[in-house]
Amino acid sequence: MRITFLPVVLIICSVSFAQHPGWTVYNTSNSGLLDDGVGPITIDDSGNKWIGSWSGLSKFDGINWTVYTISNSGLPSKGVQSIAIDRIGNKWVGTDYSGLSKFDGAKWTMYDTSNSALLSNYVGSIAVDAIGDKWVGTWSEGLYKFDGTNWTVYITTNSGLPSDLVYSIAIDNNGNKWIGTYGGLAKFDGTNWIVYTTSNSGLPDKSVYAIAIDANGNKWIGTEFGGLSKFDGTNWLVFNNTNSGLPGYTVSSIAIDGSGNKWIGTGNGIVKFDDTIWTVYDISNSGLPDNNIQSIAIEGNGNKWIGTYNGLAVFSGGNSAIKTNKNSSLNALLPLCSNYPNPFKQRTIISYNVVKNGPVSLRIYTLDGHLVQTLVNARQTTGHYSVSWDGKNDNGNVMAHGIYLYQLISNSGIISKKMNFVE
Repeated sequence: MRITFLPVVLIICSVSFAQHPGWTVYNTSNSGLLDDGVGPITIDDSGNKWIGSWSGLSKFDGINWTVYTISNSGLPSKGVQSIAIDRIGNKWVGTDYSGLSKFDGAKWTMYDTSNSALLSNYVGSIAVDAIGDKWVGTWSEGLYKFDGTNWTVYITTNSGLPSDLVYSIAIDNNGNKWIGTYGGLAKFDGTNWIVYTTSNSGLPDKSVYAIAIDANGNKWIGTEFGGLSKFDGTNWLVFNNTNSGLPGYTVSSIAIDGSGNKWIGTGNGIVKFDDTIWTVYDISNSGLPDNNIQSIAIEGNGNKWIGTYNGLAVFSGGNSAIKTNKNSSLNALLPLCSNYPNPFKQRTIISYNVVKNGPVSLRIYTLDGHLVQTLVNARQTTGHYSVSWDGKNDNGNVMAHGIYLYQLISNSGIISKKMNFVE
């Protein structure tokens, strides 16, 4: 079905609050925003900002605002939950009650449970891969691939998804899909699934709200209750409000700028992390209109567009006061933890440092999360430790040859690594 309406174009000149140089704030009183509750933000190749809210969709070209609502366009629902732009410029808009819409700049095409393979009309995440396939995450009925004609449905009963509630999707340079769900993180290469949960990896919480991939291929993973994780494909580093400058434990959004800085949205402001220093911006020291950060998009000139519960903020740098937390605990997140030999045939030695007195556990898992053996589960004092694993489980049975995970948990954080048990 194709529907054409005329959007409303607004020219509004009053745009900023000047209390904090470098910050500009937009809300319903000084812009074309349809609601102060700002959701997803996406920037197209022409620099236009596409901004979703609880009341519709706004486009901002730097001067003019164009608004799309259920009354003046083909937008099927006022609650916009996700936005993605494909390689030919089509906007794909996910809504909370009416499915997915494609907008080519003139016409709207709707896809919902009545005319597509979608089993849910709540579309919370969208990503577009290198060949133009759309990957659509719903909040109750799994993940979908749409090539423009055909739909492929992935749910827990026919795939490796750990949950049918999909929060986030990211695609790496190799075309792997990284899917954040209510039940953990999944990697899908088009054929095989690998699932990372709190029991078989360094993932600190099962609910994965946000995923971003840096230039080195590291995955930065934001969770509901466990803070932020960095995963390089083998090792996990966990950052939370007790061992880093992160101001809270809920990470709702992540974006990476051209210099590799991570911009992290939380319920307590936005954080810049340059891999050493944490810089926190909140309503007390910046132009942010609200500490609840919903989305972050970074344009080519480096401006950060930040969606909050109380309006849209743009940060271009300036001289705003900042909170800077040197990450004095960073070394505590990097205790020695390695095994040798690796690969191994009969026995391997796992060595690790305890850098803070307290409880320590070291466990072996299969790749699908089943516990094999608990090697350490005790309180230990600061020092260097080694323990051997002979390829057996807790019952004394020799395990099948293959890849296993060993996970160290201590007061310094969580580290998970792989080892190869060979014939």
